[in-house]
Amino acid sequence: MSKIILITGASSGFGRLTAEALARAGHTVYASMRNTAGRNAAVVEQMSAFSKDNGADLRTVELDVQSQDSADAAVARIIAEAGRIDVLMHNAGHMVFGPAEAFTPEQYAQLYDVNVLSTQRVNRAVLPHLRRQRDGLLIWVSSSSSAGGTPPYLAPYFGAKAAMDAIAVQYARELSRWGIETSIIVPGAFTSGTNHFAHTGTPADAARAAEYEAGPYAGFGEQVQKAFAEIVPADADAGLVAEAIVKVVDTPFGKRPFRVHIDPTQDGADVGFTVLDRVRAEMLHRVGLSDLLKPRTN
Repeated sequence: MSKIILITGASSGFGRLTAEALARAGHTVYASMRNTAGRNAAVVEQMSAFSKDNGADLRTVELDVQSQDSADAAVARIIAEAGRIDVLMHNAGHMVFGPAEAFTPEQYAQLYDVNVLSTQRVNRAVLPHLRRQRDGLLIWVSSSSSAGGTPPYLAPYFGAKAAMDAIAVQYARELSRWGIETSIIVPGAFTSGTNHFAHTGTPADAARAAEYEAGPYAGFGEQVQKAFAEIVPADADAGLVAEAIVKVVDTPFGKRPFRVHIDPTQDGADVGFTVLDRVRAEMLHRVGLSDLLKPRTN
C-alpha cells in the first residue's frame, strides 16, 4: 500500500537515495531540505525531473530542522496536500572531524542541535497527526558508532548520534501503545555515496588543534582517515541503506525489525546493539511492560 512519507535532510546522501528509492517503489515522498529556492534549487529541479522520468511521486518541501516554525509549516503543507503522514524518517545530520578538545562548546551545541534537537522539533510537528491516526512508522537513521568500533577525532558527532539513538529507543516505547511502530537503521561507514565526509566540519579553535598536530598526534587525522578508508570495501554502496529502508516500509505493520544494520566494515555494532537492546527488553519484561516492545494494533 502506498504511503505518505516525510524525510528530513533529503537533498543528498542517504536521504536523497532513500527518497528516490521509495518514490520509485510507489510511495508519495516529501523530500525535505533547507533553501529550496536558493542553494538547493537545483536539487528541487532534479527531483521534479526524476518524478516525470520515473512516473514517481517525489515532492520537495522546505524544512529547516533547526526551526520549529519551519517544521510546523512543512508538516501543515503535507497534511493539507496529502491528508496524512504515514512515515517519518529522521535522516538530517552533520559530521565534524578533529581533536575533541579543539571544538568549542558552541560547536558541540550546534552539532547536537542538528543531529538531535532536530528530531524533537519534527516529532512535535508530526506525532500529533500519527497519534490521531493511531498508526504510523518512525524511521531513525542512527550510526554504528553508537555500539561498534569507533576511530578517534569524531567525538562530537559520535556523541550526538548516540544521544539520538537513545532517544529513538525511548520514543519507540512511548509510541507503541498509540499504534506507532519504530525501526532504527544503523549504517556503518560509507566513505562514498554521501556528503558526510565531503561536508565534514572542522574545529573552530585552530590554535588548540595545532597543538595536537605539533605534538604526539602529528598527522593523526590523516592516519585515522586512511585507516578508516582501508577497511571500507571498494564496492560499498550507500544505496544499500536506501534499499533496506524501502524493505522496512513495505513490510507489514507489526512485522518490521526494530533495528537494521547495513555495515560494510563490520565494526561489531550488530553485536553491541543486540546485547544492549536485549538488556533493555529484559528490564521491560521484569517490570511487566512487555507490551511496549511491539506496536499496538488499534
